[in-house]
Amino acid sequence: MIHFGKFISKHAKLILLICLVLLIPATYGMIKTRINYDVLSYLPDNLETVNGQNILLDEFGMGAFSMVVVEDMEPKEVQKLEQNLEKIQHVKDVIWYDDALDINVPVQMLPSEIKDGLFQGNATMLIALFDDSTSSDTTMDTIQEMRKVVSRQCYVSGMSAVVTDIKGLFNQEMPIYVAIAAILSLIVLMLTMNSLLVPVLFLLSIGIAILYNLGSNIFLGEISYITQALTAILQLGVTMDYSIFLLNSYEENKLRFPDDNQRAMSHAISNTFQSVAGSSVTTIAGFIALCFMSFTLGKDIGIVMAKGVILGVICCVTLLPSLILVFDKAIDKTTHRSFVPSMDKVSAFITRHYFVFFLIFVVLLFPAIYGNNHVNVYYRIDEALPADLQGAIANKKLDEDFQMNSVHMVLLKNGLSAKDKSQMLDKMENIKGVKWSLGLNSLVGANFPESMLPKEATSKLKGEHYELVFVCSDYKTATAESNQQVSKINDLIKTYSPESMIIGEAPLTKDLVDVTDTDFKNVSIASIAAIFAIILIVFRSISIPFLLVAVIEFAIFINMAFPYYTGVTIPFVSSVVIGTIQLGATVDYAILMTTKYQKERVNGKSKKEAVAIAHRSSIKSILISGCSFFAATFGVGMYSKIDMISSICNLLSRGAVVSTIVVICILPAMFMLFDGLIIHTSLGFRPKKTEGIAQVVSK
Repeated sequence: MIHFGKFISKHAKLILLICLVLLIPATYGMIKTRINYDVLSYLPDNLETVNGQNILLDEFGMGAFSMVVVEDMEPKEVQKLEQNLEKIQHVKDVIWYDDALDINVPVQMLPSEIKDGLFQGNATMLIALFDDSTSSDTTMDTIQEMRKVVSRQCYVSGMSAVVTDIKGLFNQEMPIYVAIAAILSLIVLMLTMNSLLVPVLFLLSIGIAILYNLGSNIFLGEISYITQALTAILQLGVTMDYSIFLLNSYEENKLRFPDDNQRAMSHAISNTFQSVAGSSVTTIAGFIALCFMSFTLGKDIGIVMAKGVILGVICCVTLLPSLILVFDKAIDKTTHRSFVPSMDKVSAFITRHYFVFFLIFVVLLFPAIYGNNHVNVYYRIDEALPADLQGAIANKKLDEDFQMNSVHMVLLKNGLSAKDKSQMLDKMENIKGVKWSLGLNSLVGANFPESMLPKEATSKLKGEHYELVFVCSDYKTATAESNQQVSKINDLIKTYSPESMIIGEAPLTKDLVDVTDTDFKNVSIASIAAIFAIILIVFRSISIPFLLVAVIEFAIFINMAFPYYTGVTIPFVSSVVIGTIQLGATVDYAILMTTKYQKERVNGKSKKEAVAIAHRSSIKSILISGCSFFAATFGVGMYSKIDMISSICNLLSRGAVVSTIVVICILPAMFMLFDGLIIHTSLGFRPKKTEGIAQVVSK
């Protein structure tokens, strides 16, 4: 790596030019990468509900639908609105009662299913069918066009409307996320470092690495909006340590080579790569563990963030050294005194009272585990959005006017007799919480031949292999009542037709609950196992991995227990990914202190001396790292109106603080109490024999 460092140092301006030129394809790739705003689309393809969505699209040319609530309109006005909506590109059909009967027929004479389903008081409802999936670009564009067509007394509701609102809000907020994270990180660095220019160079280097990462996502085709939001924030918080390490190494080597900055930087690059490569492995392992999720949002986040860490390391040993060398004179001119006070007294207090901190660990452990295991999570997507968005207002109107909270779809396999279909739908409407079902039988009755219906009417609800039935539910999606109702409906239709299935937002969300519950356990095990193995190899110790993982897991339990004890319900995504990210990103704090403790023990220091020196020499670095991570995530968590993003950032910012405190206060106690166990179960912690002989001779 010395030769590599010499090459970078010698060609600093060339490296800088190449890095700037690479921003062109990176920017192009970032613009061309599609952003996916539908979390449910990441469910595994082998689920029946997901397969059903594909059948719906293939057989009916319909991938999504939206309920349009209309208030205080005459039937002729509603019919005109229906015709205008049908003219919008990608609106396949609009279902209303004029598909079955002339609008001159009084509402009171309609079949009860149609009357109850489509009319309530002064309001009526149309069902718009789209020819693409819920979150496709064409469907979201269609929702926007529909909103232009409808008047103030019309409301476009449904999952597609919610996804469209997420897209609009996210596009407004995303640039502000980056600005907030950068400004707060810059403030922290200005206060903790002794130069005004170096923090700017750090942010420039990391910012370019982030652009490379976002640009290279073009090879993935698309990424989630959650991944897009977290990439810049996490990459900034996680890779800042690498930049700090390079600068510290460079300053140390400048003392060795005072007249040769290039040589000093060559050694700094070599030292940094060796240390950072090892340190980044644990972080990468944490992100890679997310790829074990069958809910592929985890894979989406895991691949992008692991790639981001690798690119961060590369830029740290290529771009950042070039920037520092090019602006070396300017850095010297902007040097100032660090505002961080000496932490020696604090360190001495913590190491002297180690047993007290161990007792605190023991006392808090079980409440932390209990809170972590009982935190309340929600799965309903629209709960993550402000109530004043158009989709949220429309869904509220749907609830107020029609007492509808969700609509399921049943794909009924062709071949059932009219009698069996009628009997099945009657039983379905007797299931608790089902308001009505709307299908061909609702339009014609069990004894009316379908062949006598206009083809235009039947084609909307019957395909080559399946018939479509809409089922209205009193229950909100993702509630226990809704999940139980979906199970009962599914069991009922399977008794009549095993190949039939229930699909829609509520059934998909029920599967989401089941899938992510299993995923959370698998990811936790995978991340702990991977990081445990890495620590075991690095320190050649059986006990050290247990101690370090236990300390960081304790910090994670405390972090996740906060929502439980404060009565806060968090989105399911937070509970799935936060433990893995916090473990991978903050275990480095513990590794840093452990490395220094190991060094002092090998050099013959007593356990008390080794712990004191390791703690005193690492506390400032850990505080700066923790504060940087906190700064990169805290502001975004406070600002974002999308709870899916703000919740994750709030948990990450609090996790950075908790991990920092736990490592500084609890880890020294572990070293003091388990020093004997560490020595006897590790290959790299015994004092050198030569030093032991020298000590005997001196005595």
